[in-house]
Amino acid sequence: MHKKETLLNSLVRELQLRKNELKSYSIETIYFGGGTPSILSAKQLQQLLDVVYQNYKVSKTPEITLEANPDDLCEATIVELSQTPINRLSIGVQSFFEDDLKTMNRAHNAKQAKHSLKLAKQYFDNITIDLIYGIPNMSLQKWNDNLQIAFNMQVKHISSYALTVEPKTALNTFIKKGQYPKINDELTLAHFKHLVATTQAEGFVHYETSNFGKPHYFSKHNTAYWQGKAYMGIGPSAHSFIDNQRSWNVANNTKYLQGISQNKIPNTTETLSTNDCFNEYVMTGLRTIWGISLHKITTEYGPEYTSHLLASAKVFINKKLLQVLDTDTIIASPKGKFLIDGIASQLFKI
Repeated sequence: MHKKETLLNSLVRELQLRKNELKSYSIETIYFGGGTPSILSAKQLQQLLDVVYQNYKVSKTPEITLEANPDDLCEATIVELSQTPINRLSIGVQSFFEDDLKTMNRAHNAKQAKHSLKLAKQYFDNITIDLIYGIPNMSLQKWNDNLQIAFNMQVKHISSYALTVEPKTALNTFIKKGQYPKINDELTLAHFKHLVATTQAEGFVHYETSNFGKPHYFSKHNTAYWQGKAYMGIGPSAHSFIDNQRSWNVANNTKYLQGISQNKIPNTTETLSTNDCFNEYVMTGLRTIWGISLHKITTEYGPEYTSHLLASAKVFINKKLLQVLDTDTIIASPKGKFLIDGIASQLFKI
C-alpha cells in the first residue's frame, strides 16, 4: 500500500480509537495543519471529516480550517477545497517580497503569495494570512508595504510573528558567518508597534499577542486553545489536552503507524498539577484581550493562587505593563503586550 494511504488509514483508525475521549464534548473547531494540503487531496480531507462526523458530536456551525502554503494553492485545488465543509483558509504568506522569502528559505515566491490569496478570496470569505516581522534587512517602510498589500487585498485576519532564528537552519549559518545581519531587537519592537497601530487604524482588533482580526473573524480554534478548552490532536507528534491531561503522539512516523496497527495510541500522557494549570492559564490568558479572571482563579485553583498572583503582578501594575479592569480582570497594557511572555513567567507559581 502507498505510504500516504497507510498514513491516512492510520489517522482514520486513531480517530475511531479515541472517540470516547471527547464523548462529553461538542466539536466546535477542526484544524488541518502542518502541510496537509500538499499531502492530502480534497477527497482525502473529506474522508477524514466524514470519520469525525461519524464518531464525534460536531456543532452545527463548526469552524473548519485548512493551513496551506501559497505554492499548494492552484485554482483547481482551491475549487476542490471549496466543495468540502472546510470554511476557513490559513495561508502561510510570510512576506509579499521576494528577498524576504529567500532569506526565510520559503518554497513559494512573492507572485505566488499574491496570486494564491487573490484566487482563494473568490471561493472563501474567511481567510487568515501569516506575516513575519523583525527581519533584519526589512525597513519600517517595507514592513508597512507588506501590511498595506494585505489591507488592499481585504484580508480579515492576520497572524504575525517576530522572526526567530532556529539552530541548524541556513539563516543561522549565514548570520554566524557574518553574511547576514543579526536579529535586531529595537527593529523588531518598532515593527511590532507599527503593526499594532496600523491594524487598529484599519479596524482590526488586536485580540491576542500575535493575532489581529476584524470583528466576527477571530480564530475560534486558537481562541479555544488560549481559553484552556479541550483539544485533540491526531497523527504523528500531535498534542492533546483533555480534562487536565496533556498527551503527545510519538513523532516518528514508523512507530506511530506500528502503534495504530496494533490498535494502541502511541502517545505519552501527563496529568497537570494545579500549579501547571494555573501557570498555563496565566500564560495564555495574558496574551489575549480577555485577560485573566481573579474570580476564575479563586474558584478553580483556590484563594492562595489569587493572593500569589496579585502579589507577583504588583510590580508590573506599578510599571504600567499590566492593568486591572473591573477589580476582577488583569490584562496586558499596550506597553506590556510586546513583553508579555517574560512577564507571565514572573507570575508563575513554582
